[in-house]
Amino acid sequence: MASSRLAGKLAVILHADVVGSTELVHRDEQTAHARIRDTFVRFGDVISRYRGQVRELRGDALLAEFERASDAVIATLAFQAQQSAANASLDDDIRPVVRVGIALGEVVIADDTITGAGVVLAQRLEQVAEPGGLCITQAVREALPQRLPFVLENLGELELKGFDHAVGAFRVRLRDGATVPEPEAPERRTPVTMVARFALAAILLLAFGVAAWAFIEWLPRDDRAVPPAAQMQADKPSIAVLPFSNLSGDPEQDYFADGITEDLTTDLSRLSGLFVVARNSAFAYKGRSVDVRTVAEELGVRYVLEGSVRRAGDRIRINAQLIDADSGGHLWAERFDGQLADVFALQDDVNRKIVAALEVSLTPADEQRFDRVETSSPEAYDVLLRGVEQYNRFTAETIAEARELFKRATEIDPNYARAFANIALTHATDVNFFWSRNRAESIRAGLEYADIAVELDDSIPQIYLTRSLLYLSQREHEAAFEAAQRTIEVHPNYADGFATLGFISSYSGKFEQGLAAMERARRINPQSTGVYSAISGRILFLMRRYEEALPYLELAVERNPAFDRTHLHLAALYAQLGRLDDAAWSVEEALAINPDVSLSRERRESIYLRQSDIDHYVGALRKAGVPE
Repeated sequence: MASSRLAGKLAVILHADVVGSTELVHRDEQTAHARIRDTFVRFGDVISRYRGQVRELRGDALLAEFERASDAVIATLAFQAQQSAANASLDDDIRPVVRVGIALGEVVIADDTITGAGVVLAQRLEQVAEPGGLCITQAVREALPQRLPFVLENLGELELKGFDHAVGAFRVRLRDGATVPEPEAPERRTPVTMVARFALAAILLLAFGVAAWAFIEWLPRDDRAVPPAAQMQADKPSIAVLPFSNLSGDPEQDYFADGITEDLTTDLSRLSGLFVVARNSAFAYKGRSVDVRTVAEELGVRYVLEGSVRRAGDRIRINAQLIDADSGGHLWAERFDGQLADVFALQDDVNRKIVAALEVSLTPADEQRFDRVETSSPEAYDVLLRGVEQYNRFTAETIAEARELFKRATEIDPNYARAFANIALTHATDVNFFWSRNRAESIRAGLEYADIAVELDDSIPQIYLTRSLLYLSQREHEAAFEAAQRTIEVHPNYADGFATLGFISSYSGKFEQGLAAMERARRINPQSTGVYSAISGRILFLMRRYEEALPYLELAVERNPAFDRTHLHLAALYAQLGRLDDAAWSVEEALAINPDVSLSRERRESIYLRQSDIDHYVGALRKAGVPE
């Protein structure tokens, strides 16, 4: 049986958000977004100076990791002083005020994201911090050297959502008249850091009575070991497109470099003679110094494309190099210059160079794809890429922001099929993740925009993916299944298309087809998200292959701890395995996220086609202790 590992470790986690960001946006949307973005760019700079690492930046929230508690606290106080001065200099009321929570706990890093109890605890602490303030746990307090000029206010033992034990908490501020300590020089840090690591581990052991672990073992596939992607596609050249660097000198242009990378990946993946690793797996390496041979081995490919994008006004320069990971040699390296209006032609030039270097034969359909221009408006394309950036941050708020940007792109170019398809996808996402305030209206709007898109261009896979999800939400299983199949017909190398087919199959009783689709999705997207694991685990649960389902669903909870239904699926599985204490714990986790969890809700909202599957699932939940 194949196996993989997720790194588990102790870490100091900082979580920050902007107080009342929605109200700021209502006052002046453009100014608020610009100032919130500037706020977090500056906070990120401060975090880096104090040896921290920003792990996530989404909308109005920031997540960072530190090795030392003192660095996290000092960085926060340094930034809060800077932000207070910045706000005082403004002559209006669009003033982003940040609150911060810092916790010490176990975290798991996967897909270039960080999850675990430490992250959740930092979020909870941030919510009790005062505007412009900082709140830390007792464990972080114990790790702070006494010499530091801090004033700590003991908040006592707090009952925090999602935790069954009270958590000691403190507010922290700088002592009156004191100055914020400067970052320590690197040469002074080595012995202190080692001591800090051991101290943090000891504190966590005392505080929670558990041992820290270095790795968590998972068995995320069934008994048929799945070979690397390149081995599965030995008849085709295999390639990964790594995120292109933004050399524009402006961090706000990251969206453009990412968009170019994503479009190159999509265009190459639609060529029948190539196997291309999914965008999500390649983007796991963004911002990291990597060895090409290691990346190729991890992703199961032979060739790697890397490069950079420089944009100055309407001028674009793309530098790209294609590397043979077997030899480490360059097959070619070239510079492509042009105007923003030429962006699609520049992308085609890059793709044709790759095709020529790898001696890929193009079919007539492939040639047509090269000649297709999705929009004649550079401005519409630029706005769409901004929307894609927001969508990929994947929160309810950023999905809504992405939808508005996609709509703006259609206003600029009323024939922009991809923009209409993306609007439809945002509505399907809202429905699928229960983020919609009016579910019926979101379904109607999603299908309407999908219809507009398909009239303009019937080769966009997101159109059919949207339809499949929305049909399923209306319990139209056969229509959903057919739309999911159409998704991979128009794009046979689309990982999320196969995952959607697996998702639809799981609710339609087509379990073997669902498992095959998920296996294919993981081959294309080897560093897939917890969603893939959740789908596979649920299928195996419904097939009563409980032991095989266990590693999938446990992995899904680790990677997506904020979804109540993921905890419920794991609770149902634990119950069927006779692990009732674990099942009860998972039920409590689900209730902490959503107090409305009940058996009646699960029956009412179930979209399973077969009554036997509903009875199987709900019966297991009853055994796990879910309230009626």
